[in-house]
Amino acid sequence: MSDSYDFRSIERKWQDWWRQQGLFHVERREDRPKFYYLDMYPYPSGELHMGHVRNYIIGDAFARYKTMQGYNVLHPMGWDSLGLPTENAAIKFGVHPIEWTKRCVGSMKEQFDRLGISYDWSREIDTSDREYYGWTQWLFLQLYEHGLAYRGPGLVNWCPGCATVLANEQVVGGACERCDAIVERTTREQWFFRTTEYAEKLLEDLAVLDRWPERVVRMQEHWIGRSEGFSFTLDIEGHEERMEVFTTRIDTVYGVTFMVVAAEHPLVGTLTAGTEFEEPVRRFCQDVMAESVMERTDEATAKRGIFTGASAVHPLTGERVPIWVANYVMMDYGTGAIMAVPAHDQRDFDFARQYDLPVAPVIQPTGEQFDGDTMTEAYLGDGEQINSAQFSGRPNREALEQIADHMEAEGMGRRDVSYRLRDWCISRQRYWGAPIPIIYCDACGTVPVPEEDLPVELPPDIEVTASGDSPLSRHSEFMNVECPRCGGPARREADTMDTFVYSAWYFLRFPSPHEDRAPFDRGDVEYWLPVDQYVGGIEHATGHLMYSRFITKVLHDLGRVSFREPFASLFTQGMVYKDGAKMSKSRGNVVTPDEINDRYGADSGRLFSLFVGPPDQDSEWSDEGVVGAYRFLWRVWRLVTEHLDAWDGDFADHVPADGAEAQRAIRRKTHQTILKVTADLEEMAFNTAIAAVMELSNELGSFAQSMDRENAGDRAVFSEGIRDLVALLSPITPHICDELWARMGLEPSLFEHDWPRADESLAAEETSTIVVQINGKVRDNLDVPAGTDMAAVVEMALEREKVAKYVEGRQIAKTITVPDKLINIVVK
Repeated sequence: MSDSYDFRSIERKWQDWWRQQGLFHVERREDRPKFYYLDMYPYPSGELHMGHVRNYIIGDAFARYKTMQGYNVLHPMGWDSLGLPTENAAIKFGVHPIEWTKRCVGSMKEQFDRLGISYDWSREIDTSDREYYGWTQWLFLQLYEHGLAYRGPGLVNWCPGCATVLANEQVVGGACERCDAIVERTTREQWFFRTTEYAEKLLEDLAVLDRWPERVVRMQEHWIGRSEGFSFTLDIEGHEERMEVFTTRIDTVYGVTFMVVAAEHPLVGTLTAGTEFEEPVRRFCQDVMAESVMERTDEATAKRGIFTGASAVHPLTGERVPIWVANYVMMDYGTGAIMAVPAHDQRDFDFARQYDLPVAPVIQPTGEQFDGDTMTEAYLGDGEQINSAQFSGRPNREALEQIADHMEAEGMGRRDVSYRLRDWCISRQRYWGAPIPIIYCDACGTVPVPEEDLPVELPPDIEVTASGDSPLSRHSEFMNVECPRCGGPARREADTMDTFVYSAWYFLRFPSPHEDRAPFDRGDVEYWLPVDQYVGGIEHATGHLMYSRFITKVLHDLGRVSFREPFASLFTQGMVYKDGAKMSKSRGNVVTPDEINDRYGADSGRLFSLFVGPPDQDSEWSDEGVVGAYRFLWRVWRLVTEHLDAWDGDFADHVPADGAEAQRAIRRKTHQTILKVTADLEEMAFNTAIAAVMELSNELGSFAQSMDRENAGDRAVFSEGIRDLVALLSPITPHICDELWARMGLEPSLFEHDWPRADESLAAEETSTIVVQINGKVRDNLDVPAGTDMAAVVEMALEREKVAKYVEGRQIAKTITVPDKLINIVVK
């Protein structure tokens, strides 16, 4: 009889033992290959729920597996504590962000430990630590000194709820991703990182990310949005200003019948100032700018516009072209102004029909005759150039190059490349962030804070609210300083940096988190980086992942690192749903790790989280599923502890060379399971790996029922099976496995034990079941010794009654065979 599976005492025991042994501490080693496994670190803005921790359980299981394989595994954790998410949570609960961060970090760290996560806490980082954000400020200065950080007017996303600017990636469906307030588009002086300088490099190096999900690569490719085309400018009647446009279809330039600018375009105010159009255009622009980007770019949205009263001059024909403002043109795309060709662009066509503007076709299919007055939709295809001066009558793709040549020769424009990617706005009008290390002096202008004066620290004595100007601007002691150049009176920059700036380099800090002379030790970074496996949500595809790539490339170009990409392999986990909705506190459908740990144990929660489905897909939480996981662990507990009297620690010496059929069968299953689980874990297919372990457990249980305890061979093959079963399960459920390992008299911990090795000859089936098809339809099956010559198997199949009746009197055209699997006899 076994004693009870007391998961509470077992889990406490092994967590304490792991901690006392310093089991998860890692240093550089030259005798093992390195493996850097990194989970995206969390915002410490509350407690974790099981939807959060699935990601970390995946990571822990994989890191433990790679350690057992003999890798020197770096598996660190830190806290993305500085920034808007934490500040909003602190304001909500009426606590200063410093206190809130400390409280949440303590709680979440305890939750991680109770789950048995194998983090090396000696490498813990916290972005709100003055040392960390001081090095973030150093990073800002490097970009500033090399022309990659600048302050200027920019069209930005303003969140009235959070009272700050948001990056494009923080706006979801026109609303703030944190507070769901409708985001407003406005122009403000802000600090930017010049990501556009790296657009081509970011795009080109996507080709080397062959271990990233294709979906993420395509999302980044689309976000960068490279387009080859033609840029040219148009004069504006009565104005010194000119209008610049970019088009990928210069072959349609003769079909331009009006121009359209975005509501945010600076030309709008210039063109309408002092005219009868000024006020109605201003009101129209206000309305449009209140709409979300998604609304404005949705094909289904009605096209709306207003005439500015101004006209441009067509560069080729000299004709007057009216300038309109419309809701479907965005300042973020191209130049914020387009040449409208309604005959060959559906949005322009819809707009032209709405406002009775002319439609002038300049391309038509051979044999057809277009009339702009009767066209019912835009023609988007290729064809013959028409109404295009000397270029008429030519194939439009040929004319495209010739028109471009002509306009370049006449100095009207140039071939160009445009990107959808925009510079990264890093200014935030909030308190809880790294102050931007810039000083403004009336005499010296914009002055960077000297490196020796870093960090520029956040003053703790400040009231934190979600409204008004930048909170730091109200703190006179912080704001008023001496100019580091002339010593005269000066003021600090009041904005802080966006939270994504801190996460854009944190993976470089983990290898040397205590380095105080530089942001990282070059030797440690070159040993550990790039990250071998990075895991996090796909929602970061065009935000954090893009920014991290950008910063890494900048550091590479500055000679600080030797690699251009930070993450060699990326895995994006699915979300956890409960009652049909994403698990979330706001929906009231969360299940906390503490609940699961108290009722069923951490190992049961870990097992269910990994077994519920493929980890890259969304999953539905099931209380019954957790109970099922708990019951399986009970069965494993009994399988081992109730048969300890049959355990043979020296089984390798007693395994029969050619045992009985039952002995050979259980060994075959054991070694097949090792092969299966190993292959599945390499692909992070934890659910199918667990299914294979469950099958082995069932077969070992059946074997144990008939096992002869006096038979050394039976005891040996059973001992081999339960030893490998426990070892295979240990990355997934480490507490129970270390306990069972110790009870078998083996030295803990499995974390330091070698991963089981399979003997492929033992895993091979002794017999094969051959499927027999006639003209592709299954007609029979036959069992033969594995490896039997397939010509002989065909002869056997033809002699079987079920096959013969379909072949008799017919001619065999050909026979297709797959060794040990299939025969397909094709008859006429």
